Amino acid sequence: MAEAARNPCAGCQRLQAQVEQQRAQLEAQAAQLDAQGAQLEQLRAAMACLQEQLAAARKDSSTSSKPPSSDIVKPPPPPPPPGQDKRQRGGQPGHPKHDRALFPPETVEHFLEHPLDACPCCGGPLHLNGGLAVVVQQVDVEPARLTVEQHTCPEYWCVRCEKSYKAELPQHIKKGGLVGPRLTTLIAYLKGFCHASYSTIRKFLRDVVKVTISRGQLAKVIAKVSTALQGPYQELLETLPGEAVLNVDETGHKDNGKRMWTWCFRASLYTLFKIDPHRSADVLMAVLGQEFDGVLGCDCFSAYRRYMRQFDVVVQFCLAHLIREVKFLTTLPGKQEQAYGQRLRDALKALFGVIHQREKMSAVVFGSRLQAAREAVLRAGSHDVPASRHAQNLAKRLQKYGASYFTFVTTPGVEPTNNLAEQAIRFVVIDRLITQGTRSEAGQRWCERIWTVMATCAQQGRSVFEYLCEAVEGYFGGAVAPSLLPKG
Repeated sequence: MAEAARNPCAGCQRLQAQVEQQRAQLEAQAAQLDAQGAQLEQLRAAMACLQEQLAAARKDSSTSSKPPSSDIVKPPPPPPPPGQDKRQRGGQPGHPKHDRALFPPETVEHFLEHPLDACPCCGGPLHLNGGLAVVVQQVDVEPARLTVEQHTCPEYWCVRCEKSYKAELPQHIKKGGLVGPRLTTLIAYLKGFCHASYSTIRKFLRDVVKVTISRGQLAKVIAKVSTALQGPYQELLETLPGEAVLNVDETGHKDNGKRMWTWCFRASLYTLFKIDPHRSADVLMAVLGQEFDGVLGCDCFSAYRRYMRQFDVVVQFCLAHLIREVKFLTTLPGKQEQAYGQRLRDALKALFGVIHQREKMSAVVFGSRLQAAREAVLRAGSHDVPASRHAQNLAKRLQKYGASYFTFVTTPGVEPTNNLAEQAIRFVVIDRLITQGTRSEAGQRWCERIWTVMATCAQQGRSVFEYLCEAVEGYFGGAVAPSLLPKG
């Protein structure tokens, strides 16, 4: 018996060998599963990274600070609600009709009446019955009429001095030269407001105005208008540091292939543009100084943060930019990021709900509810923050600069967004796309001055053409160009 226990039978040996073999197979399969599990985790991490990169690549103007013009393909509009037909073009049912007002009688040069001699149906006689007549006014333009003045300065001989002398030209003729003030204004208007090139202006003047002017002469005309606008522009530049509220934004500018920046400063009564090689806080220091005592409305770009830190400037960071960044979080693949973004989005939506109901509340109730909505946004941004990079960056920003997103709560007259500056700078972006920028320092000065004139006149309801005409006439006559600041 003891010998049999020490020498198991052949069957037991085979069974034991099979068990060992199965154990080895299980261990190998377990190792393979562990390797596959690790590989699966790597693939999941890679897929999450790719999804995050895809979400970042799909950023548009609704989920980032990109301008609407950067949306290469705009998403299709949402379908109409169930049971509601697609809205048709043109006037909608129930909307009141709007007819153009007639020109007053004193401006009408010819009154023409078109009578009926006989009934169009039976040919019988007709008489007026006092019904409402059909009145149609037609407006047209006359062919361009040039006014050509010839100025002659005769030569005189002085017998006593034995020298010849010529009479002096009037100052406005010396400065204007070939092109008079109104034609100079028209050229400046076409160049600045209409984004026209020198070639286009030449063709327009040749075909419509019936005068031919070279490209070089047109460039000299624009240089004269730029000089005429220097004084009013400088006056606004010196007024900027004293403004109580300023909205600021910047966009790219190209000068002969070199990257530069167009800065937009929008005050309540005027807008000023400045082209500069830099996109840093140094521009703000040079324009507004180190003791700016107003409120600066802007996005959360590093230049504004540095200006705020160094000189203790009160800032209102744009809530619209914050909303777009929060919306981007909801497009990321992670469930925690989506939930975090949705909480923040709901809190911001509630905040703007309070703002939109301002007219229905007393000042005390509105202030308390606005303060409560502000605290809700900051709480949503600081609690249950996911470990992802985008969520952590946004949470740190709210922790560090959260108060600067709500300056408008305690400061009357401050807008919660930077939309005013962004709207003012759209014209510059359009001009950049059409003209492809400038090619000299003189071109930079022309652009920033004419853009300032156009934006400011639009704010004040003034005619750009009439202002340019007054400025050019003043410059030709040796007078100071009219101010861009409203009187009084």
